[in-house]
Amino acid sequence: MTAGNGANVLVTGGSGPSGIAVAGALRRAGFSVFTVGSDEARIKAAAAQAGPGVTPFACDLADLPEVRELHRTLARTAGRIDGVIHLVGGWRGAQGITDQSDEDWDFLERSAITTLRNVTRVFYDDLVASDTGRFAMVSSTTVSEPAAGIANYVAAKAAAEAWTMAVADGFRRDQAGDADVSGAPKLNSTPKLNSAAVVFVAKALVDAGMRSRQPERKFPGYTDVEDLAAAVVGLFGQSAAELNGKRLPLTP
Repeated sequence: MTAGNGANVLVTGGSGPSGIAVAGALRRAGFSVFTVGSDEARIKAAAAQAGPGVTPFACDLADLPEVRELHRTLARTAGRIDGVIHLVGGWRGAQGITDQSDEDWDFLERSAITTLRNVTRVFYDDLVASDTGRFAMVSSTTVSEPAAGIANYVAAKAAAEAWTMAVADGFRRDQAGDADVSGAPKLNSTPKLNSAAVVFVAKALVDAGMRSRQPERKFPGYTDVEDLAAAVVGLFGQSAAELNGKRLPLTP
């Protein structure tokens, strides 16, 4: 699929610059776009900025019953969700290992891991049933080069990546056709993947607002949110077999 053709895509973390950019790009490509944020006023304002036709919802994605209610609402009003772009995260840092605080870990576990677990568990069946099911999250290059001062952060991102790779394995198994009792495809079966879970990897993201506030700064190695948005739209134009389980670098 190279254009949306009305396929339904949910953008979580839709209140921030990356969510606005991704929602706008998907809308322009012909997708039906729904955004989610924890603050009703902010998510409504962000949806308006993303463009006409983007539908906002307020939901605490760290609360599983709320995510289930969101799914029921979308099922009634929009039907099946064909893509989930998970942009919920956050950042916490310290000086080294000994001052990695429990408060920072609790924040990162809730924002980076729990939200992702909830969203994938609740919307998994939709994505498996779709002809073009896509799930994507944004991770950090620091997962491959962890540093002491960001141990909490990098551990949370690594856990989120591992969960996403497990989702990719679920897609592979569930769409493999005939399978033995272990879930592995039989030797004579021909897997047909329609769904894919991927991890985008960036050093950091930058947007026009950040540049305007710090005009003297160059932001070396940062990925513009508009480039992330283009990469998200591009997921729907590539085959699931090529994408599923991949870490995709976002080069600036």
